Amino acid sequence: MTRHTQLTQLELQLTGESARDEAGSTEPSAPGTRRPGGRTARTRAAVRDAVLAGLTEHGYPGLTVEYVAEHSGVHKTTLYRRWKDIEGLVADALDLAGEDSWTPPDTGSLEGDLRALAHEVVASFTDPAVAASGSAMIAAGFQSERAAEALRAYYAERFTRCEALVERAAERGELATPLDAGALVRSVSAPLFFRLFITREPIDFALADQAVAATLAATRAGVFAGGDTVGAAPDAAS
Repeated sequence: MTRHTQLTQLELQLTGESARDEAGSTEPSAPGTRRPGGRTARTRAAVRDAVLAGLTEHGYPGLTVEYVAEHSGVHKTTLYRRWKDIEGLVADALDLAGEDSWTPPDTGSLEGDLRALAHEVVASFTDPAVAASGSAMIAAGFQSERAAEALRAYYAERFTRCEALVERAAERGELATPLDAGALVRSVSAPLFFRLFITREPIDFALADQAVAATLAATRAGVFAGGDTVGAAPDAAS
């Protein structure tokens, strides 16, 4: 497996969707920021792939700048100058994962979109060939505050993109009242991630469907009303 493939798989696991690597400058950037390509983009990608490989093999405590230098082909001095330390390298790996063109599913209904989103999370985290790298990156967020900040920023940006899913549902008349789109989407993924990273229980498509059904029931009951709302169609049925 190439390091580029490993990075793409990380994006798959963190989002539940396949994503496209559009990396750019070697300077760390905010998630969702696209940079021009070229040699610096390839350098940055090589470094991030090495970070991912190291996290998968050794975990955050065992990852070293020396390992990243050896596996990326980038001199250790350059790594220290641009990323400062391991925390900077790990945080930027998450930033790079956010530099893609990912969009939420569009199946034609709110239920279908949420089910597709949940199924993609299950598919990625139950595939032994790809699950380890995404899990290792999330685990790093429990051991490094900078990694945790980058992880929060990554998911905040992902949930912002998911507002389109709720907006489409409102336009189709599926929502009776304005609601908090981020809270709605989080309620679908929360049971899955709770089992994956807290209780360490297995997840499957039946559990994903259960989470979707619970979210839809909560939506109909008005649980997600208020907050940062997305408008509903005036004539939407309850």
